[in-house]
Amino acid sequence: MADAMLKVTNLESWYGESHILHGVDFEVREGEVVTLLGRNGAGKTTTMKSIMGLVGRRAGSIRFKGEEIVGLRPDLVARRGIALCPEERGIFASLDVTENLMLPPRIAEGGLDIERIYTLFPNLKERANSPGTKLSGGEQQMLAIARILRTGARLLLLDEPTEGLAPVIVQQIGRTIREIKALGFTVLLVEQNFRFAATVADRHYVMEHGKVIDMIPNAELERSMDKLHEYLGV
Repeated sequence: MADAMLKVTNLESWYGESHILHGVDFEVREGEVVTLLGRNGAGKTTTMKSIMGLVGRRAGSIRFKGEEIVGLRPDLVARRGIALCPEERGIFASLDVTENLMLPPRIAEGGLDIERIYTLFPNLKERANSPGTKLSGGEQQMLAIARILRTGARLLLLDEPTEGLAPVIVQQIGRTIREIKALGFTVLLVEQNFRFAATVADRHYVMEHGKVIDMIPNAELERSMDKLHEYLGV
């Protein structure tokens, strides 16, 4: 079994006085797509933000490629090769698609060039000169993912990439994630929609009350449906 690219051990996180994560443990191996599943408020997004150093206080261990990063500032975490695609997407309304794509700095070799990105996201090529405000929700999501592929980051944290999108766009996002994986990127995905997660992921960690309570390999997802329904309240 390959060594973990990301290994999170006994992670605790706080927003001010609020204790959100209570000893989170999971790992992501290089080249995998792994999901964090759970109800709203389970701690999934806080886990992502904790990895990036975007919460006020953390304890425990976050190791990336063997290096402890739990004490690093967000900019230093990003420069190690981790990129967050937040749920709110963060597209700059006054910039066009190409300008948005070019905005983040390259942090390592191996990022995709603009031509490759436009091959991967033909919709964005058509909208290359459109300002961020003119993009649909699906196009904004694709742009948010595309933008971090340019940077050379190897671990992509995608927070609820299908939230609020039409089924046809959700399928497109799924194809994109599978293509990203085929290109050698590693993905940690926060999802509510486990049916979508099943089409892209190798393994699923279930979170509840700020802890990981189960790990389900994708091959066992069908057999675990009753348990999943109970966990997720669906």
